[in-house]
Amino acid sequence: MTDPPCDQPASTAGTPVFSTSFDLADLARVRNEVEAVSRRCGLDQDEIEDWVTAVNELLINVIRHGGGRGAVRLLLNGQLTCEVVDQGQGFEAAHYVLPAGRPPLSGTGGIGLWVVGQMADYLLVDSGPAGTTIRIAARTRDAGTHGG
Repeated sequence: MTDPPCDQPASTAGTPVFSTSFDLADLARVRNEVEAVSRRCGLDQDEIEDWVTAVNELLINVIRHGGGRGAVRLLLNGQLTCEVVDQGQGFEAAHYVLPAGRPPLSGTGGIGLWVVGQMADYLLVDSGPAGTTIRIAARTRDAGTHGG
């Protein structure tokens, strides 16, 4: 994974191309819209599948661990990025996103953010008692970050 461009914070970089709030009932709608936006932004089918999987994992984490509802925003500035925000209790992110190898499963999951990190160009987590904001960027072959 690489870091976002230093000249623009990942949270505000780019042109908004999709933004909505969501809860469990909205997951299918949001996934469909993320896929449609990804296609319009030029991702190929394999990239779209990875991207939608990564974004979906973030959405599910909000439902399961972040208070049941949140907001998602897709931005484009040469790279498609996603920001997902919840108002849950927060968590110690390093435990989930820093391991080089796959972390062990637990009773509450435990590998979702690691999977997201494997499918994204970068993964940034800002979490505290007022909620969590996670930012990821689509990994594309054009960026030279995708194997095969």
